[in-house]
Amino acid sequence: MTFRDHHNEGRIFSTRLLWSAVIVLALMGVLAGRMFWLQAIQHDRYTTLSDKNRVQTQAIAPPRGLIYDRRGELLADNQPDFSLALIVEQVPNINDTLALVAEKVALEEADIERFWRRVRSPRRPWEPVPLRARLTEEEIARVAVIQHELPGVRIDANPIRHYPYDELFSHVLGYVNRINAEDLERMTPDEQANYSGTHFYGRLGVERHYERLLHGRVGFRKVETNARGRILEVLEQIPPLPGEDVHLHLDIRVQQAAWDALGERRGAVVAMDPRDGGILAFVSRPGFDPNLFVTGISHRNYSEYRDDLDRPLFNRALQGQYPPGSTLKPIAGLAGLDAGVTDWQRTMWDPGYYRLEGQTRVFRDWRRQGHGWVDMHKSIVESCDTYFYDMGFKLGIDRMHDFMVRFGLGDRTGIDLPGESRGIMPSRAWKRAVRGEPWFHGDTINASIGQGYMLTSPLQLAVSTAVFARRGEPVVPRVAQLHPPASPIEPALTPDSRHWDRMTAAMVDVVHGARGTARAMGQGAKYRIAAKTGTAQVFSLGKDEEYNAEEIAERLRDHALIVGFAPADNPAIAVAVLVENGGSGGSSAGPVARQVMDAWLLNRAGELEIPPVAVPGAVPALMADNR
Repeated sequence: MTFRDHHNEGRIFSTRLLWSAVIVLALMGVLAGRMFWLQAIQHDRYTTLSDKNRVQTQAIAPPRGLIYDRRGELLADNQPDFSLALIVEQVPNINDTLALVAEKVALEEADIERFWRRVRSPRRPWEPVPLRARLTEEEIARVAVIQHELPGVRIDANPIRHYPYDELFSHVLGYVNRINAEDLERMTPDEQANYSGTHFYGRLGVERHYERLLHGRVGFRKVETNARGRILEVLEQIPPLPGEDVHLHLDIRVQQAAWDALGERRGAVVAMDPRDGGILAFVSRPGFDPNLFVTGISHRNYSEYRDDLDRPLFNRALQGQYPPGSTLKPIAGLAGLDAGVTDWQRTMWDPGYYRLEGQTRVFRDWRRQGHGWVDMHKSIVESCDTYFYDMGFKLGIDRMHDFMVRFGLGDRTGIDLPGESRGIMPSRAWKRAVRGEPWFHGDTINASIGQGYMLTSPLQLAVSTAVFARRGEPVVPRVAQLHPPASPIEPALTPDSRHWDRMTAAMVDVVHGARGTARAMGQGAKYRIAAKTGTAQVFSLGKDEEYNAEEIAERLRDHALIVGFAPADNPAIAVAVLVENGGSGGSSAGPVARQVMDAWLLNRAGELEIPPVAVPGAVPALMADNR
């Protein structure tokens, strides 16, 4: 029989109780210390982290500035666009949802690919991911009917760029489309912050050149969100600064007249006011629909543009490179007169060709039988090549080059549009540097009639014509009525004033004279026009070959050109017209220039009533009222 030792058991119990209390107190001390660390020492840090989870700063995109012509006609605006988006976190099964949506809305592979690319890219939780833009009313209705079956699918209305006149202004306005990583990499940190809420960026034309002005300044707002990112309350908001509106020198009726006058032919028209350099019309035809690029052009549409032989995406007025042909002769004539290698009384016999002394090569005139006895005036009116072959040879390429660059030929004009081509105004130094070859006399003879290595754009021809109309005073073309430009052209020319008068008179006879090459253009004109026609060879003829437009392919025929200004005694418009493979400048390009001049001069004077330009696809007011 054993007896319990109550004293010993009590001692053990007390010891255990004591250690338990010590451990509990130690743990409570650790907890109290941790609480003191978090609540007192780390208070500021964790308060900041908590606010970051609770309060978010969101960017607000500024409304993009609008673009108007000089009459106040809206050329580029912002319109609400209905788009389909998915909040991925709310969608039970994305593939099933996409399949169901595809039954109601037309989705292309590009839409699906773009959607998944955005889903995989860094983004905020609960941020809608766009799937399809530009929903039709019918598509919106179809989705609305089954909206209850599509959790996480929403239809949003956002402002996007809209160009109401489609292709009419496509090459001068350009377009916007979605901003990408390359755009952001080119920006400074401040610029990146300013684009934090923006989806679109100017790509070409006015939209690109005045991007910073049109874009505006981003706004911000602080919002309180729950743990899943949903907005509970807007705490603070700084509204965005809208982009500035841009008013252009372009006149919509002159632009429409130039577009219509070209018809279905490929070509370009640039019209400007020589008094201030304002661009009145800037047409490159064919054009393209800029609205297709705003939310992402489809592969099918882009392929059609890319594979079109007429190259509708190519800006002929700004980037085209064409020999100026005989349109250069008035300036070449001034160069010869200024250098003293010819004068207005000098005559020579034109048998229809020109041959350098001691050489067998023949340079043919465009008229096989020749022009007979010619002087400077007749050579301009009838566009005699032989006279200018001889004068150009005596003048020499270097003096010809130095004189012509002062008209802005062979260099960028400084217009407020991106992507302008430079062109070529050849010289001995240019040929040696670029082609590694010496200059030959034949090169000079070709250059004297605007052929050979010489290349200019229709824009450069318009600017050189405006400089001529201003009697040598430089002018910089401007599309927008903003910021007076700095002149990139050398100071004014100062040849004898009588030369300007007589050369202008010769150009007037080109249009109004009995033997002028553009006399059809001047019929019935209510003002005097000074102009010069030209043709530019697409390919070189062989020694014994003769050009016959009827026997060669249409795309190998000569380009037709004309430059001119009016009224001749007080110029208010200078025009350059190019018709690709148009043949004769007088018959193809002349009527185009005349219609453009009429649209500007007579419409302003109230002598020609031009109806307002209709917006493509718009419902006429009478029809709308009858609904």
